[in-house]
Amino acid sequence: MERTHIAILGRCNAGKSTLVNRIAGQDVSIVSDTRGTTTDPVQKAIEINGLGAAILIDTPGIDDDTLLGSERIARIGKVLDKTDIAVILCTDKQCDAEMRLMEECRVREIPIVVALAHIDTNPDYPTLQHAICTKLRCRVIAISAFTGEGISQLMEHIVSLRPTEERLITEGFCKEGDRVLLVMPQDKSAPKGRLIQPQVQTLRELLDRGCTPICCTPDRMADTLAALVAPPELIITDSQAFEEVYRLKPEASVLTSFSILFARYKGDIQLFVEGARALAGITASSRILIAEACTHTPQHEDIGRVKLPRLLRKRFGEELQIDVVSGADYPSDLTPYHLVIHCGACMFNRKHVLSRIERARQQGVPITNYGVVLAALTGILPRVKTLAPSNLPLKGEAI
Repeated sequence: MERTHIAILGRCNAGKSTLVNRIAGQDVSIVSDTRGTTTDPVQKAIEINGLGAAILIDTPGIDDDTLLGSERIARIGKVLDKTDIAVILCTDKQCDAEMRLMEECRVREIPIVVALAHIDTNPDYPTLQHAICTKLRCRVIAISAFTGEGISQLMEHIVSLRPTEERLITEGFCKEGDRVLLVMPQDKSAPKGRLIQPQVQTLRELLDRGCTPICCTPDRMADTLAALVAPPELIITDSQAFEEVYRLKPEASVLTSFSILFARYKGDIQLFVEGARALAGITASSRILIAEACTHTPQHEDIGRVKLPRLLRKRFGEELQIDVVSGADYPSDLTPYHLVIHCGACMFNRKHVLSRIERARQQGVPITNYGVVLAALTGILPRVKTLAPSNLPLKGEAI
């Protein structure tokens, strides 16, 4: 589920943690008068009426002057990479730091809500509210996270800024009434007793869209197809099973992957397909970055840490340098790399993925993702549906 990420930002002791606790209706963050109490971003998943699924992010103070303050402030930049709506708290009319923060949000095209905090301790808050409004040239909502005053108006404003674009994972790939075969490997790298998030999200959406999903593992695919009276309109598989599934795919069925679906749903599939063309210039002396959104403990035959590097080195040479990062770790300088290969980003929101894509684009570094690069390396990208305008046949049977 794509959750709207709402970052609560401001100076130390501006009331950020108290506001997070008030909105969440529970003690999520530690509240203290001590400066720098919030040392790292704290996230809380909630449901907001009128907005839906959301993530509240409590952040360190933007004026943190403690020993580790600079590192904490640097983490705010990483928070902004995934922020859909920014709530900036002010406490006085000397709000130059808040102005700089607003400008950074505008550069990143993040909608902003500005609030004057602690009005329960300031009886003359209307004067201060007017002064801040005049200086920042925007609407300022007066609130008290302690008493709850103004919180309803704040939430109404936040809800009004919700993304209006409704995105579907399978839009353009299938329609109501279609039979969709989901081929899902359940090997040692799969989580025990459950399906991974992309599979669950896709399955639920297909049901909501009136499709008929049929699930199997790769080793049961042939028997599953034989049991159907007609071929499925669409087959969705895990990227690592591309070759095996493609060999069994009926001529009438369209093939794609969970990774490709999520590359389009959360990122820029056209740029990913174009990025895969950089494989043609990779040599044994090249350097590649593999970026994973997950921070899971590496599993047996892990696709990002084992399977993909093995496939790349087999193709381009054992000397090929491959770096792997996970979670929030993502280099600010990507120029040492000839190609960035990102995972399907099921654990990231669209804003976060697009921020990484934009960094690569600005630095002139090609970027692609697991599903696209695996389809390119096996030579079936021209025959896999991506809905990318630039999805043209690549030269040769395989890159």
